[in-house]
Amino acid sequence: MTDLNTDRLLLRRWRASDLEPWAAMNADPEVREHLGDVLTRERSDASVARFRADFDRRGYGWWAVEVRATGEFIGFAGLDEVDDGLPFTGVEIGWRLARAAWGHGYATEAARAVLAFGFETLALPEILAVTTAGNLRSQAVMRRLGMTTDPADDFDDPDAPEGPLRRNVLFRLAAPRQG
Repeated sequence: MTDLNTDRLLLRRWRASDLEPWAAMNADPEVREHLGDVLTRERSDASVARFRADFDRRGYGWWAVEVRATGEFIGFAGLDEVDDGLPFTGVEIGWRLARAAWGHGYATEAARAVLAFGFETLALPEILAVTTAGNLRSQAVMRRLGMTTDPADDFDDPDAPEGPLRRNVLFRLAAPRQG
Protein backbone atom coordinates (compact mmCIF):
# COMPACT_ATOMS: atom_id res chain seq x y z
CA MET A 1 0.00 0.00 0.00
CA THR A 2 1.20 3.45 -0.87
CA ASP A 3 1.36 6.14 1.78
CA LEU A 4 0.63 9.66 0.58
CA ASN A 5 2.45 12.66 2.01
CA THR A 6 1.58 16.34 1.91
CA ASP A 7 3.28 19.25 3.61
CA ARG A 8 1.29 18.68 6.81
CA LEU A 9 -0.37 15.29 6.49
CA LEU A 10 0.39 11.60 6.19
CA LEU A 11 -2.24 9.40 4.56
CA ARG A 12 -1.41 5.86 5.65
CA ARG A 13 -2.63 2.38 6.43
CA TRP A 14 -4.96 2.04 9.41
CA ARG A 15 -3.49 1.09 12.81
CA ALA A 16 -5.08 -0.43 15.89
CA SER A 17 -4.44 2.89 17.67
CA ASP A 18 -6.81 4.59 15.19
CA LEU A 19 -9.85 2.59 16.30
CA GLU A 20 -10.64 4.63 19.42
CA PRO A 21 -10.42 8.11 17.86
CA TRP A 22 -12.27 6.82 14.77
CA ALA A 23 -15.06 5.50 16.99
CA ALA A 24 -15.21 8.85 18.81
CA MET A 25 -15.60 10.62 15.45
CA ASN A 26 -18.36 8.23 14.40
CA ALA A 27 -20.17 8.80 17.70
CA ASP A 28 -20.12 12.59 17.20
CA PRO A 29 -23.51 13.80 15.89
CA GLU A 30 -21.90 16.86 14.25
CA VAL A 31 -19.40 14.72 12.31
CA ARG A 32 -22.25 12.39 11.27
CA GLU A 33 -24.72 15.21 10.47
CA HIS A 34 -24.68 14.57 6.71
CA LEU A 35 -23.97 10.83 6.95
CA GLY A 36 -26.77 9.40 9.05
CA ASP A 37 -26.95 7.95 12.52
CA VAL A 38 -23.95 7.82 14.81
CA LEU A 39 -22.15 4.47 14.82
CA THR A 40 -21.64 2.06 17.67
CA ARG A 41 -18.06 1.08 18.47
CA GLU A 42 -18.68 -2.30 16.82
CA ARG A 43 -19.91 -0.75 13.56
CA SER A 44 -17.05 1.76 13.61
CA ASP A 45 -14.46 -1.01 14.08
CA ALA A 46 -16.12 -3.06 11.33
CA SER A 47 -15.77 -0.13 8.93
CA VAL A 48 -11.99 -0.12 9.47
CA ALA A 49 -11.89 -3.87 8.77
CA ARG A 50 -13.68 -3.16 5.45
CA PHE A 51 -11.27 -0.33 4.64
CA ARG A 52 -8.30 -2.63 5.19
CA ALA A 53 -9.83 -5.43 3.10
CA ASP A 54 -10.63 -3.04 0.24
CA PHE A 55 -7.06 -1.77 0.24
CA ASP A 56 -5.69 -5.30 0.19
CA ARG A 57 -8.01 -6.24 -2.69
CA ARG A 58 -7.76 -3.10 -4.87
CA GLY A 59 -4.62 -1.29 -3.79
CA TYR A 60 -6.56 1.87 -2.92
CA GLY A 61 -9.38 2.96 -0.64
CA TRP A 62 -9.71 5.01 2.53
CA TRP A 63 -6.40 6.11 4.05
CA ALA A 64 -6.14 7.06 7.72
CA VAL A 65 -5.04 10.70 7.93
CA GLU A 66 -2.63 11.97 10.56
CA VAL A 67 -0.96 15.32 11.20
CA ARG A 68 2.73 14.77 10.46
CA ALA A 69 3.98 17.23 13.10
CA THR A 70 2.14 15.52 15.97
CA GLY A 71 1.22 12.02 14.74
CA GLU A 72 -2.39 12.77 15.67
CA PHE A 73 -5.06 10.74 13.81
CA ILE A 74 -7.64 13.19 12.45
CA GLY A 75 -9.83 11.13 10.11
CA PHE A 76 -9.78 9.60 6.66
CA ALA A 77 -9.58 10.48 2.99
CA GLY A 78 -9.52 8.31 -0.09
CA LEU A 79 -11.20 6.74 -3.06
CA ASP A 80 -13.98 4.19 -3.34
CA GLU A 81 -16.04 2.62 -6.07
CA VAL A 82 -19.49 4.20 -6.37
CA ASP A 83 -22.16 2.15 -4.59
CA ASP A 84 -24.45 -0.02 -6.68
CA GLY A 85 -27.92 1.39 -7.24
CA LEU A 86 -26.83 4.98 -7.84
CA PRO A 87 -27.60 6.66 -11.18
CA PHE A 88 -23.90 6.80 -12.16
CA THR A 89 -20.77 4.68 -11.90
CA GLY A 90 -17.12 5.41 -11.30
CA VAL A 91 -14.73 6.16 -8.46
CA GLU A 92 -15.49 8.76 -5.86
CA ILE A 93 -13.29 10.74 -3.53
CA GLY A 94 -14.25 11.41 0.05
CA TRP A 95 -13.01 12.54 3.44
CA ARG A 96 -14.17 12.72 7.03
CA LEU A 97 -12.35 14.60 9.76
CA ALA A 98 -12.74 15.01 13.49
CA ARG A 99 -14.36 18.30 14.46
CA ALA A 100 -11.11 19.58 15.99
CA ALA A 101 -9.50 19.24 12.53
CA TRP A 102 -12.15 21.31 10.73
CA GLY A 103 -11.22 24.74 9.41
CA HIS A 104 -7.49 24.07 8.94
CA GLY A 105 -7.52 23.16 5.24
CA TYR A 106 -6.77 19.51 5.99
CA ALA A 107 -9.65 18.11 3.91
CA THR A 108 -8.55 20.04 0.83
CA GLU A 109 -4.89 19.13 1.36
CA ALA A 110 -5.62 15.42 1.82
CA ALA A 111 -8.04 15.40 -1.11
CA ARG A 112 -5.45 16.95 -3.44
CA ALA A 113 -3.05 14.11 -2.61
CA VAL A 114 -5.81 11.56 -3.22
CA LEU A 115 -6.73 13.16 -6.55
CA ALA A 116 -3.09 13.06 -7.66
CA PHE A 117 -2.92 9.37 -6.76
CA GLY A 118 -6.17 8.65 -8.62
CA PHE A 119 -5.13 10.43 -11.77
CA GLU A 120 -1.39 9.69 -11.83
CA THR A 121 -1.19 6.18 -10.34
CA LEU A 122 -4.60 4.71 -11.17
CA ALA A 123 -4.98 6.65 -14.44
CA LEU A 124 -8.64 7.33 -13.70
CA PRO A 125 -10.33 9.39 -16.43
CA GLU A 126 -12.62 11.12 -13.92
CA ILE A 127 -13.12 11.28 -10.16
CA LEU A 128 -16.52 11.93 -8.62
CA ALA A 129 -17.62 13.33 -5.27
CA VAL A 130 -21.03 13.00 -3.67
CA THR A 131 -22.55 14.74 -0.69
CA THR A 132 -25.94 15.75 0.60
CA ALA A 133 -27.41 18.93 -0.81
CA GLY A 134 -27.11 20.54 2.64
CA ASN A 135 -23.43 19.74 3.20
CA LEU A 136 -22.08 23.10 2.15
CA ARG A 137 -18.69 22.59 3.87
CA SER A 138 -17.88 19.53 1.75
CA GLN A 139 -19.24 21.22 -1.36
CA ALA A 140 -16.84 24.13 -0.71
CA VAL A 141 -13.93 21.66 -0.57
CA MET A 142 -15.10 20.09 -3.83
CA ARG A 143 -15.13 23.50 -5.50
CA ARG A 144 -11.65 24.32 -4.14
CA LEU A 145 -10.46 21.09 -5.77
CA GLY A 146 -11.77 22.32 -9.12
CA MET A 147 -14.72 19.93 -9.18
CA THR A 148 -17.90 21.04 -10.88
CA THR A 149 -21.55 20.11 -10.55
CA ASP A 150 -24.55 20.20 -12.84
CA PRO A 151 -27.98 20.42 -11.17
CA ALA A 152 -29.20 17.86 -13.72
CA ASP A 153 -26.93 15.32 -11.96
CA ASP A 154 -28.47 15.86 -8.50
CA PHE A 155 -30.25 12.74 -7.29
CA ASP A 156 -32.15 11.15 -4.42
CA ASP A 157 -30.13 8.49 -2.62
CA PRO A 158 -32.30 5.36 -2.76
CA ASP A 159 -30.82 4.12 0.54
CA ALA A 160 -31.46 7.33 2.49
CA PRO A 161 -34.72 7.93 4.36
CA GLU A 162 -36.96 10.84 3.45
CA GLY A 163 -35.46 14.03 4.82
CA PRO A 164 -32.28 16.09 4.56
CA LEU A 165 -29.99 13.13 3.75
CA ARG A 166 -31.97 12.00 0.70
CA ARG A 167 -31.10 14.73 -1.86
CA ASN A 168 -27.51 14.51 -3.06
CA VAL A 169 -25.22 16.53 -5.27
CA LEU A 170 -22.73 14.96 -7.68
CA PHE A 171 -19.44 16.72 -8.44
CA ARG A 172 -17.01 15.71 -11.18
CA LEU A 173 -13.37 16.30 -12.06
CA ALA A 174 -11.84 15.05 -15.29
CA ALA A 175 -8.23 13.92 -15.39
CA PRO A 176 -5.81 16.66 -16.39
CA ARG A 177 -4.91 16.59 -20.07
CA GLN A 178 -1.44 15.29 -20.82
CA GLY A 179 0.97 17.40 -22.83
